[in-house]
Amino acid sequence: MTLDRKLAILSDAAKYDASCASSGGQKRNSRDGKGLGSTTGSGICHAYTPDGRCISLLKILMTNFCIYDCAYCVNRVSSNVERARFSVEEVVRLTLEFYRRNYIEGLFLSSGIIRSPDDTMGEMVRIARSLREDHHFRGYIHLKTIPDAAPELIEAAGLFADRLSINVELPTDRSVQTYAPEKSPDRIRRAMADVRLRKEAGQERSHTGKRPPRFAPAGQSTQMIVGADGANDATILQSATRLYSGYRLKRVYYSAFSPIPDASSALPLVKPPLVREHRLYQADWLLRFYGFEVDEITAAAPGGNLDLGVDPKLAWALAHRERFPVDVNRAEREALLRVPGLGVKTVKRVLATRRHRALRYDDLRRMGANLKQARPFITLPDWTPRSMVDAADLRARVAPPPEQLSLF
Repeated sequence: MTLDRKLAILSDAAKYDASCASSGGQKRNSRDGKGLGSTTGSGICHAYTPDGRCISLLKILMTNFCIYDCAYCVNRVSSNVERARFSVEEVVRLTLEFYRRNYIEGLFLSSGIIRSPDDTMGEMVRIARSLREDHHFRGYIHLKTIPDAAPELIEAAGLFADRLSINVELPTDRSVQTYAPEKSPDRIRRAMADVRLRKEAGQERSHTGKRPPRFAPAGQSTQMIVGADGANDATILQSATRLYSGYRLKRVYYSAFSPIPDASSALPLVKPPLVREHRLYQADWLLRFYGFEVDEITAAAPGGNLDLGVDPKLAWALAHRERFPVDVNRAEREALLRVPGLGVKTVKRVLATRRHRALRYDDLRRMGANLKQARPFITLPDWTPRSMVDAADLRARVAPPPEQLSLF
């Protein structure tokens, strides 16, 4: 099989891996002439496919052969897909050549499991080690690690990669046991805990004042398949909240499941729209930065699911109109953060500016507020919503207009 054909197969197979952000990486450059590439530490400029997935890195699987038979995975051993496999040298060569042509700024590498978890993880570590030590590559590297691999292999991966990620697979242990019985939720959690502990140890100075080698400086993330097991959004977000607090993750990535037309699959043939994935990301942001609780966000729609028609913050505001309008010049930070159309940065600017003078409608516009959403929920010296917040058609006024989706 030609290298071009392998690349076509294994880059397409990697599109189901969603976690490829580079923010928080260690700053490195090659201005001294001793290496190749750079990492700014502030994130890579991403490109996106029409379905919203990131494609900015060289994002590939080392192989789509796999000894596991996870029901939701297109590359499971029982799936009838074309298989391919890169050698260590081919991945290194592709990464360097793509970088020199300015196509990429780093590598995102995942893999199916071949022979054993240790064999697979060992080859991924060899790739990262070769890039760093043999070719002095200083760009961004993200490795999808294998929880069943030996701890020393995961430790080695963290010394060469900027970020590690270990997939929790599904929102609940029961779902993992049902649809991926060869994987163990306990082993996955132990591996994630080990990464966290090694990263924290890498930040501590020794008695001589020296720091040990940095371990996965951009931290760890995980990916959760949504829509494959019937879990509602409340269950998914509660699981994500526990992961953030327990393992200090940089991100939980949600990947909308689309069933493979295969009669042997044990999964329910339900295809959730990608808008659900988008709403989960929005809800995740509210939980992490806006002070919301899971029950608050998911109570606006029946069945513990998010409202697909409007974003979670707007859905909450529409369900709690008694809390509005709020006075922008007097309200506490927590109340302002719950106003649709006001983001964290805008609220920070509001709080800083109102120490010196009263804010007016045009001030909010200049600060970047989405006033189409915000104005029914706020009061200002030159603006009052009157009875707008109680209007029966308020949702229609502030919700985005219907959009005809392409059929092709």
